[in-house]
Amino acid sequence: MSRHVAIVTDSTAYLPPRTMERHGITAVPLTVVLGDRALEEGTEISTRSLAQALQKRHPVTTSRPSPELFAETYRKVAESGASGIVSLHLSAELSGTYDAAVMAARKAPVPVRVVDTGTVAMALGFCALAAAEAAESGGTVDEAVTAAEKRASGTSAYFYVDTLDYLRRGGRIGAAQALLGSALAVKPLLQLDAGRIELLEKVRTASRAIARLEEIAADRAGSAPVDIAVHHLAAPERASALADRLRTRVPGVADLHVSEVGAVIGAHTGPGLLGVVVSPR
Repeated sequence: MSRHVAIVTDSTAYLPPRTMERHGITAVPLTVVLGDRALEEGTEISTRSLAQALQKRHPVTTSRPSPELFAETYRKVAESGASGIVSLHLSAELSGTYDAAVMAARKAPVPVRVVDTGTVAMALGFCALAAAEAAESGGTVDEAVTAAEKRASGTSAYFYVDTLDYLRRGGRIGAAQALLGSALAVKPLLQLDAGRIELLEKVRTASRAIARLEEIAADRAGSAPVDIAVHHLAAPERASALADRLRTRVPGVADLHVSEVGAVIGAHTGPGLLGVVVSPR
């Protein structure tokens, strides 16, 4: 059995399944609570079902994985031949997932380094890929962590939502900011800043907000080699069109992913989400 450094992340990384399989990355699922049902993200609830529930204003909340689930995952990964594990997760400012992983790591059968990437969605996914590539090159746990942290520090995430109401309900953005957006009838652009969701700009119309999102992402990308991800919830045509424009506009684009976010992120942003992750290589 070959000994290697294994990479674990969580379901909010939204990595394509084939990519995870190719790099041997394991994702621990978060949970979406829909009414009285607790459903695992990625396997037990579809984004379509989530969008319908949100549109009907059904109560939707999210929950971190349990420490026991992390412990079971670390045990299975160790049994598969891992000599060490790098466990990379969404911002601790947004979820208790990191804390649950830390608790489980203390009793893991092999050394586990748990990292709060301060990111989410493919910003987290790009960190996991960087760590996996370092491990595949024979890197140690420390080297894989360094690769992930370097990628995280250079990666930016921007997104447009139709309303701040979902973020306010979930406690992911201040009530005052949400109230201000509603009162002015503006379309908000947000960014991840130090692991938190912060209001970036307020724009008057949806079309102008999306155009501004494109401008911000293209400016951030510049001309150096860069990976880009375009995310959406229940807005596939809008996401595809934005991706096409960025592909033309950004000369250094290497990989460009287009994907719908999962139920956990969708529960906090609502239908109509459009996001761009810019990750320099």
